[in-house]
Amino acid sequence: MVTFAQGDVAGWASLVDSQVDALAVPVAPAADGDDDVQPRTGTADAAARYGIDLARLADSAGLDGAAGETYTFHLPRALVARDPLPWEGLPDRLVLVGVGTGSARDLRRAGAALARATTGLARVVTTVASEPGRGAAEAARSFVEGFLLGAYTSPTFGGATPGSSGAPSEAAPELVLLGKHEELVAATAVRATASARATWLVRDLAATPSNLKNPQWVAEQAADLSRATGLRVTVLDVEALAAGGFGGILAVGAGSATPPRLVTVAYEPSADHVSQTPQHVVVVGKGITYDTGGLSIKPRESMLPMKTDMAGAAVALATVLAAAELGIGHRVTAVLALAENAFGGASYRPADVLRTFSGTTVEILNTDAEGRIVLADALAYADATLAPDVLIDVATLTGAATVGLGRTHAALFSQDGALVEALEAAGEATGERVWRLPLVAEYRSALDSSIADIRHVAADSSTGGGSITAALFLQTFVGSRRWAHLDIAGAARSTAAAHEVPLGPTGFGARLLVRFLESLG
Repeated sequence: MVTFAQGDVAGWASLVDSQVDALAVPVAPAADGDDDVQPRTGTADAAARYGIDLARLADSAGLDGAAGETYTFHLPRALVARDPLPWEGLPDRLVLVGVGTGSARDLRRAGAALARATTGLARVVTTVASEPGRGAAEAARSFVEGFLLGAYTSPTFGGATPGSSGAPSEAAPELVLLGKHEELVAATAVRATASARATWLVRDLAATPSNLKNPQWVAEQAADLSRATGLRVTVLDVEALAAGGFGGILAVGAGSATPPRLVTVAYEPSADHVSQTPQHVVVVGKGITYDTGGLSIKPRESMLPMKTDMAGAAVALATVLAAAELGIGHRVTAVLALAENAFGGASYRPADVLRTFSGTTVEILNTDAEGRIVLADALAYADATLAPDVLIDVATLTGAATVGLGRTHAALFSQDGALVEALEAAGEATGERVWRLPLVAEYRSALDSSIADIRHVAADSSTGGGSITAALFLQTFVGSRRWAHLDIAGAARSTAAAHEVPLGPTGFGARLLVRFLESLG
């Protein structure tokens, strides 16, 4: 829980009680020509109230004010009650938190560091991100998001059948932001919490082992979460997929003992929340609950992270749930294309030709490029039946995106400049950054087929540009919609914990898309 408290530290008597476990105050790097770290708003008040030179304490601890630094100082208590110390009655745990430049990125890092430094505590009061003036709400949001993301703990799992659940992630201490908050409103905490909760959900779903998680299980989670929020849910099973002509999803899932699903979750704002210029945003997510590569089987090492290959579908689900929680003024629909890419007697094969939902035929060259096949059906379905104003797909799609951009950026493809700018701005605001790559028209010929309408991968691996040709393939199925493709293959998985990003599934994309929806006005 996150709350705000008005007033300077000197006047915070209502917050000083036995339930306050720690006070956290910010420090920043030394100014030019100064050797000491710089106290920020609230730190000087705290120093005066405690009777301690906190700047000198930070300097003695070796802090330089860099974002994400923390130092915890435990104050002693008086042995004799008649000789009280200056901090008598105040929290005896002080946490100095480096805030760097005070940018959104640095405040997220400060929040995450504070969360780790206060693990196991019940209530933390802080003056970090309490600077008054323009931008105060955004600063508070960045700090709170960082705190909640840093407090995340991976679930543990038991049992051996789908339906087993992990431990809840919401174990963060209560965070009280103290200071003058003329520009801060309750919505700041609500929005930050909703965005962090969306990321938690993606992390939890992606972390769930695939012996517990299959397409039916994900569909059930989506249905339960969505109905609890009052959203409309449609689940297409194998029979419905066959009747509807979803040849791509059916082919990818054919080799698995657990059949595929297509889930649609729809949010529509209430009449008093509708934007003046309402739009319908559809988010399509790749939901491969495990990817062996199919008959084009992966090496063992490449299979290890493949329980997270449904992260795109988890992002789509988390986005629509957050839209409902925040009362976004636009219609939002999530489409989850769910399948397990296994291998068996019924597996689809290299050299097969599939007929997709749109009627487009696809020549298969590599069954380990299955994500674009399920997305082809889901995107065409969205275009034909949902009438989106904006169509966005999210997928852990290509190793090429990871090679090109590493693990800090998602690859962004779109021909719509305004849509690109909006997504880039959302990425900068949330720290879930994107990098636009070109849809090179000349590369489209690499997908030409002599026996079908299109190949799904280039016949010659020396063509290169694997993330680009994948995007060009997807573009075939979006009609004339305003469309963007997010390849999150690198950013969705972390090989080491850093700041607000944990080891393993990162939840990348949920906060990015929530912020994008908010920016639509």
